[in-house]
Amino acid sequence: METPSWPERDSDHLLVTGTQMAALEQQLFSSGLPVEALMEKAALAVVRAIQADWGDHLARHGALVLVGPGHNGGDGLVIARELQLTGIATAIWSPFERHRPLTETHLRHALWLGMARLEQPPDPSDPALWIDALFGIGQTRPLDPALATLLNARRRLQPAALVAVDVPSGLDDRSGHPLGLAWAQATDTYTIGLIKQGLVQDTALAAAGRVHRVELGLTPSLLAQLEPETPLGLAEADAPLAPQPGLNPAAGKYARGRLLVIAGSQAYRGAGHLALLGASAAGPGSLLAAVAAPLAEALWQLLPHVVLQRQLACNAKGALLLGDLEATDLERRDAVLLGPGLGPLAPDDRPGPQAAAERLAWERLQTFAGLLVLDADGLNRIGVPWLQGRRGPTWITPHRGELARLWPDLGELPALDAARRAAADSGAVVLLKGARSVIATPSGPCWQLLEAAAAAARAGLGDVLAGYAAARGAMALAAGHNGDGVWLAAAALEHAAAGLHCARERGSGGVSPGAVATALMRPNSESTHRANT
Repeated sequence: METPSWPERDSDHLLVTGTQMAALEQQLFSSGLPVEALMEKAALAVVRAIQADWGDHLARHGALVLVGPGHNGGDGLVIARELQLTGIATAIWSPFERHRPLTETHLRHALWLGMARLEQPPDPSDPALWIDALFGIGQTRPLDPALATLLNARRRLQPAALVAVDVPSGLDDRSGHPLGLAWAQATDTYTIGLIKQGLVQDTALAAAGRVHRVELGLTPSLLAQLEPETPLGLAEADAPLAPQPGLNPAAGKYARGRLLVIAGSQAYRGAGHLALLGASAAGPGSLLAAVAAPLAEALWQLLPHVVLQRQLACNAKGALLLGDLEATDLERRDAVLLGPGLGPLAPDDRPGPQAAAERLAWERLQTFAGLLVLDADGLNRIGVPWLQGRRGPTWITPHRGELARLWPDLGELPALDAARRAAADSGAVVLLKGARSVIATPSGPCWQLLEAAAAAARAGLGDVLAGYAAARGAMALAAGHNGDGVWLAAAALEHAAAGLHCARERGSGGVSPGAVATALMRPNSESTHRANT
């Protein structure tokens, strides 16, 4: 069955580097669009957004525009001009002797209008709204010491009164890493045309603040020229349109997704329960569990709809052992989830026959034809060669530390690059968890979450996500789809959206694993989604 395409590859979703954005702009210039026209269009759209968000502050305290030498500075000068003409007290400061010709022209006009130009560095405690139009895209070097000192002081003395045009100064627009020890800390970043990848990376969240895309009117034909592997951003508003398997409405329970969850242990009893809660929220037709004795004994009381497939033993340290898993446990399963709360298992924890039984279990899992979802200690018990030998579709859900254990050379790479390389090397779809999680596939498509509740960085939420994603995958396979990464991306977004819902309804303390699992059962079923058949 054809893999659904989601979301649209449009201006709202494409995440680009500064280099890609500059190439698109150059095509516009080559087509005959004057540079001046594009600058005016972009800057006017930014100034409207700033006025809408900061109108009261501007009326009370005015604005100071920090003007760079290039076209980002030109954008800033158009913004300054428009603010001045609407009656906002606006000053400009540019520590550069030379500017590009178009920026120099706008500067001359601003001075002709009588706009104040500061001759000395501004007071970092100034209550005016600072508008950072120093560098924008394409930054590669740390800020010079004087500018670094100024912006550090601003961050300390007025941390909530600076906005950035396109990209905050001192930030790499591709990786999201600060280029040095100082950067502009923006409450809002108004990025022009398309969202720059660096702005939504975990390392950039504090610097970029709220990221707003400013419409530039890029045509579909122009966007179609971007590389097919250009990542797509996923916002909460995209969740209602997430793809659904399109299960046959007449299908019985065994044709609506059969999932086996192997999770929990004597040491981590709750993880298995939370993974099963997450799986239950997705609504698979058949949900089975292979769990440790403590959870097995209480399963009928806690989750009466879950069938106990196998009770597994734990070692002396409380880690779950897989040696009792039998070949029949994997038969007629669309998907298997392995990992939440298993507990670490060192080689010397598996002596003699026990080690042989463990190896046999892993051999069966490696040849399992259905979808295998590996999370937490499920990943910590294997290596990359094992993944490369998998015969069925595989999803892995590491956080940064788990990824670095499997691929030490990827530990310092930006999340998008690290996830893509891990997917290409392993053949698995990779969900690299973080504040803005990335989903990458071996074939190239890649997604990144644009929104998530900070309070969802909490123990147990990953177990719920693993269960929910595995169940969504099982249902997709039952409907005749493959294990394509779009299903994992959809599950990750819906999990993030549930966290945001809980934060709004209950406050940050209410973003608990149980609450998120319950929120995942809100009316976002197939009746309110686009069905893919």
